[in-house]
Amino acid sequence: MAVKAKEVQEEWIVKPRLYELTKLKPIIFTLPTAHSNRKALLYFDEALGYQREIRYATNQRSVFVDEQVGQVVMGRIVFRDGKLRVPKENVALQKLLSIYHPALASGIYTEYQPAKQASNEVDWIEFELQALNMAKGLSIEEAEAILRVEVGSKVTELSSSELKRDVLIFAKKNPNLFMQLATDENTQLRSFGANAVEKGILNLSQDQRTFTYGKNGRKVMTVPFDEHPYSALSAFFKTDEGMEIYKAIEKRLK
Repeated sequence: MAVKAKEVQEEWIVKPRLYELTKLKPIIFTLPTAHSNRKALLYFDEALGYQREIRYATNQRSVFVDEQVGQVVMGRIVFRDGKLRVPKENVALQKLLSIYHPALASGIYTEYQPAKQASNEVDWIEFELQALNMAKGLSIEEAEAILRVEVGSKVTELSSSELKRDVLIFAKKNPNLFMQLATDENTQLRSFGANAVEKGILNLSQDQRTFTYGKNGRKVMTVPFDEHPYSALSAFFKTDEGMEIYKAIEKRLK
């Protein structure tokens, strides 16, 4: 949401500021400083209800063209090695970069804010701890089901200690994906189906469209178009017919 100019004036803190490019960081990177047909530098002012043209002029107090008076001396906005430090005295450039410039909303650069970064890091560490605690409490079967997504059929070659170790590493390395898999009720069913195929109890056709019994080749189910075979199989296991097949396979896997 756009920031109102009046609110900015009331809340603005005078201090040196650092800006950093977020993706590519060439030795020299220049931002546009004036509105043109190729690069639009416009800011929608909610208080006034219309878009205002902005530009960076070193001899002007305001970045809004309609507030600039007299001769205009245009300035440059240059990032060197991905960084741009703006002293506290250059409030106009700071406000242009911190509030108004379209490249900020586009994510081309960001203002370095230590307190906000520290808060984000704390949130991430707490998220990692949550994932690790959940991984620590998993049974061997649950750990195997989650790791199957990462290592496939190789998971059956791992010992119990290796499973516990690897699922902890996975939780720390990719806590977001781990939490999704750990809380997805279909993860266990997908792993169960993959294990049944690996053991030859079920067979998946080469075109990955049909599951059959491994011994007699009788069809178990057809995979719906555009669905992942094991996701479709896990959904099938929840049906009345699929539940009976699940119980029969479970007995053979024990």
